[in-house]
Amino acid sequence: MSNLNEIIFFSSFLAFIALMLGIDLGFFQKKNHALSFKEALSWTLVWVTISIGFYFLIRFHGNWIHGSDTIAEIQNRISTYHHPIDITGLGVQDAIALYNKNLSLEYLTGYLIEYSLSVDNVFVIVLIFISFNIQPKYFKRVLFWGILGAIIMRFIFIFAASALIQRFAWFLYVFGVMLLIIGLKMAYDFLFVKKDEQIDTERHPVVRIVSRFFSVSHDEHAETFFIRQQGKIYVTPLFIVLMIIEFTDVLFAVDSVPAVFSVTQDPYIVFFSNIFAILGLRSLFFLVMDIMNRFHYLKLGLAALLFFVGMKMLVHDVFKISTNISLLVIASILLISILASNIRNLIMKRNRIN
Repeated sequence: MSNLNEIIFFSSFLAFIALMLGIDLGFFQKKNHALSFKEALSWTLVWVTISIGFYFLIRFHGNWIHGSDTIAEIQNRISTYHHPIDITGLGVQDAIALYNKNLSLEYLTGYLIEYSLSVDNVFVIVLIFISFNIQPKYFKRVLFWGILGAIIMRFIFIFAASALIQRFAWFLYVFGVMLLIIGLKMAYDFLFVKKDEQIDTERHPVVRIVSRFFSVSHDEHAETFFIRQQGKIYVTPLFIVLMIIEFTDVLFAVDSVPAVFSVTQDPYIVFFSNIFAILGLRSLFFLVMDIMNRFHYLKLGLAALLFFVGMKMLVHDVFKISTNISLLVIASILLISILASNIRNLIMKRNRIN
């Protein structure tokens, strides 16, 4: 019965996502155009509101996901996914309430991690578009297909990783070490490595692979991914940029997905938090383009975030960190990095005036 509930809930979720993709990403809007700051801000607020609304759905009806309506079923889910709660001695309704509260906090924490890491992903996408001289009016088209591809790849990655964790418990330690290394490298790059604000459009591995298997057109003004010239099919720069964005998302998934697994081992919660963060990526992209230099210390904050969740994974058998504490620490790290960035901006502005 629980499998049937999972299928129904998951199918309903995917149907809703398909509808919102059609509306948000322009399935019903054929005209190419760059989103204005106002439009991007509006859609960003829409996606954040929907994501928070989903939090409340899980908060009161999270047991619908797996069809957990009895003490035995809830206890089975707690044991399977190692939720940090104890329902011993509770009645069914109290157990469901506690279980739902924990699930909703895990979702919210995972969403916060994924959404904040998506900001770093957006910076890279901006550089990709700039490096390949893609016109702003085509950004939406590329992001549409890029996000669709990201959803499919995240689905495969998340449920494959969950299967590995369930079968090999030590795999969680592998994720923990990965996140520590990535966090330390991110901090080192921020502090000591000079940034290269350009992408090598000739030597990028994706460019080389695409060029090996496809004929490439160098028409930078092509509006489609494929064009026909003299009876032959060519891929356009838009297609190459799309492939690079997909490749980039795979690299980002290597740190963002394990980071969410540090909060919850329930693959459905990991998937939901990932997808809602990804779906807001297009509007966030156009928003960040206007403010990308405003949060100087965000990169350092993300490094601290990854280091924290990596440590949490490594010590989870010795020292349990509750979902509440995880959410508080992660939110504090992000808030401090944003506040520090704003203080830096104010100081620099005052120095310029003086």
